[in-house]
Amino acid sequence: MSAMPALPIVHAPAYDAAFAPGHRFPMGKYTRLAQLLIDEGYADLDGFHRPGPAAAEWLALAHDRSYVDQVIASRVPKPIEREIGFDVDDRVSLRARLATAGTVMAARLALDTGIACNTAGGSHHARRAQGAGFCTFNDVAVAAHLLLAGQEAERVLVIDLDVHQGDGTAEICAGNPRIRTVSMHAERNYPARKTASSIDVGLPDGTGDEAYLETLDRLLPLTVEGFAPDLVFYNAGVDPHRGDRLGRLDLSDDGLLARDRRVFSWFRQKDIPVASVLGGGYSHDIDALSRRHLLTFRAALESL
Repeated sequence: MSAMPALPIVHAPAYDAAFAPGHRFPMGKYTRLAQLLIDEGYADLDGFHRPGPAAAEWLALAHDRSYVDQVIASRVPKPIEREIGFDVDDRVSLRARLATAGTVMAARLALDTGIACNTAGGSHHARRAQGAGFCTFNDVAVAAHLLLAGQEAERVLVIDLDVHQGDGTAEICAGNPRIRTVSMHAERNYPARKTASSIDVGLPDGTGDEAYLETLDRLLPLTVEGFAPDLVFYNAGVDPHRGDRLGRLDLSDDGLLARDRRVFSWFRQKDIPVASVLGGGYSHDIDALSRRHLLTFRAALESL
C-alpha cells in the first residue's frame, strides 16, 4: 500500500486557548481537529509544522502599533475586548500571535510545495486599529503584507468563503493594488456594515449546495481576471454549513467538500499556490464541527 502524500499542515497546541466548554467561541475545535488529522493519517504528532509567536514588527505591517502592543501586553481596553467577544488574556494573546505566524508559515510552505494548510487563522474581522468578531489579529492581512514587503510575492489574492464578509481584511488591504480581496458570504449576516472588498458576492439566506456552487463556479475566473497572483490565501470557514449556529446558509457536508475541492483544484490547475486558513465554524458539538473542518484538509490532500 502506497504512503499517503505529505500535506504540509501548520499547527500549535496553544492555538487552543482553553476556553470553558459552552463558550460562544468553540475554542476546543483546534485541539480536536489536530487529533482527527492524526487519527485519519494526515499527520503524526511530530509531523506538524510548528510556528513560534509572530513578532510585533510583523503584526504592525497590518495593525496600528499601539494596538499590537496592547495585545502583546494583554492590556486591550475593555470596549475593544467586548467587540472581539472575549478577554485578551495571556493565552489569547499568545494564540493570536501563533495563529498569525502559522499563516505566514503556511504561505511560505505553499510557495514551496503548492498547497499548505493552517489549522487556525482566518481572523478576517480584525481591523487595522483593533480586533472584532472573535478576531484579535488579522493573520491573512499580516501575512500578505509581510510577503509583499519581503518580495516573496508580487501579488496576492485572498478568497474568503467564510459565511461572514471579510470586512477587516478589506479595510486593511484597501488601496493596495498588489492585494485583491474576494469575499462570498451571507449578505444579511455579520457584520451589519460591510467594507467593500475588491469583489463581494452577497448570498441570500438559505442558499444551498447547488446555487452556492454555481455561484462559486462563476466567481473563480473573476478572481484572477486582470490579476495574476503568486499566491492565494483561502479562508475555508465552515460556517456556511446548515448546522452552524452563526451561519445563514444551507450547505451540506458534501457541499462544503465540493466547495473546497473546486477552490484547490481550480488554482492548482493554474499552478497558483494556495495557503488555506481555518476560518469560522460555530457549534457546541466540537467533534461534528471539527469533522467539517477536516473536509478542507481532505480536499487539499486530493489536490496535491
